[in-house]
Amino acid sequence: MDLLTITQLRRAASQGRVEAKTHAQIDSITQKETSQQKPFWEVVLADAEAKMTLRAWSDSPNYKQCAELERGGFLEISGEFTHSANFGVESKRWTCRALNDEEREALLGGPPELRDRQARDFEFITHAVASIGEPRLRAISDAFLEQFSERFRRTAAARGNHHARRGGLVEHVAQMMRSADALANVYTMLNRDLLIAGVLFHDCGKLWENAIAETGFNMPFVEAGELLGHITIGIEVVNTLWRKLDLTPWATLQPASEDVRLHLLHLLAAHHGELQFGSPIVPKTPEAQALHYIDNLDAKMEMFALAYAKSAPLAPRIFERMWPLPGNAITPLARFSPEESNE
Repeated sequence: MDLLTITQLRRAASQGRVEAKTHAQIDSITQKETSQQKPFWEVVLADAEAKMTLRAWSDSPNYKQCAELERGGFLEISGEFTHSANFGVESKRWTCRALNDEEREALLGGPPELRDRQARDFEFITHAVASIGEPRLRAISDAFLEQFSERFRRTAAARGNHHARRGGLVEHVAQMMRSADALANVYTMLNRDLLIAGVLFHDCGKLWENAIAETGFNMPFVEAGELLGHITIGIEVVNTLWRKLDLTPWATLQPASEDVRLHLLHLLAAHHGELQFGSPIVPKTPEAQALHYIDNLDAKMEMFALAYAKSAPLAPRIFERMWPLPGNAITPLARFSPEESNE
């Protein structure tokens, strides 16, 4: 019986019945009833990349076992799995056992491919920050990475729509920096240093709003995130770090330090693009407009990737719409390959 990640299990089950096992943490466990008052347990499981929901019915052997399970526990789940359009991965009968310490540490580390990708992304971020020529933007960016890198590397970029996984914010920020670097070469009016710093800080408030626990994959709700939101928290983070900088060596630089601070704060405040989407101000500089579109583009590309991986197929090459994409996802056109065309 193969050991699969939740993502791998989902893909395998979409092709038909599969016997497998997976390692995951209990994100939530709830006792419920059907409309006919038939009791069951609903168990939401999470690993480094994804979540899935299993149910234990009152006539199944694992029903009583679920009463002993607790949120945050680490399990190996074994069984025969299928896929349905309504509920995704399903298993009528499954068994579970607690993971040992070695298995738990391996699960928390994530699958090798994800772990390597996030390590490369974080290294790219540090190199991009090192390339910032503006001394004040470089200094505040260095201070952020020095103080918060561990928390940064386990924060999700969102709760559900995109990069909603441990380390997802690092992936999101790295991709945005790659786009920002490319666009700054095309649109030379853009201040590249400001744009790179804006990408680093635009979602820094999510280190509190979307922080994932050190010992698991749960993303708890926190009062600061609920009361203030990540934009407000991010502005406070930037101002706090800025006040700790020794600006004396740069007192005569132009633009003035206060102008640099205000423009950086504007990028955070305006990155949602419109007031109805949560920004307290609309973009009023080229860098703010560019940051908004870069952020939105990377989020949408991730949503398409998720749609191809998770949505139910409606017809050949057509997948059920995944909110908030505007319509059903269509398999993209394959890239032209001269070698294959000549065969």
